[in-house]
Amino acid sequence: MYRKDLITAEIEKLAQVLAKIMGLKIELKLEEADALFKETLAKSFGLDSKLLTEPNTSEFEKWLSQSELNAEHLNSLSDFIFSQLDFENNIIPSQLMAQKLNFVYKKLVDDFQTVHLINMGRQKYIEQYI
Repeated sequence: MYRKDLITAEIEKLAQVLAKIMGLKIELKLEEADALFKETLAKSFGLDSKLLTEPNTSEFEKWLSQSELNAEHLNSLSDFIFSQLDFENNIIPSQLMAQKLNFVYKKLVDDFQTVHLINMGRQKYIEQYI
């Protein structure tokens, strides 16, 4: 019970950070939003943001397989990655991140048997671009 409360509290904090990032984007404080995104990836997920925009997916796949993130954290990670997709203004980086996002969705299904309707809709959306 105590562990579940800790996970819930951490997921709530991540949701607040994501909301802050989105708010910064709305205010057109894009550099600040990007810095907070990268910092959160490193601190909360142990992920170097550079892996998301690398053309080669093997390093990301390796990181994902070695990460000990639970389903809730992976779902939060998927929210963070999806929030960065911008197929209108940043086509190539968004395509590369979308590929990595599909790996996260696959891990959620394969390792945790977790399927969210939101994630299914997002997968259909990004399929148009990759």
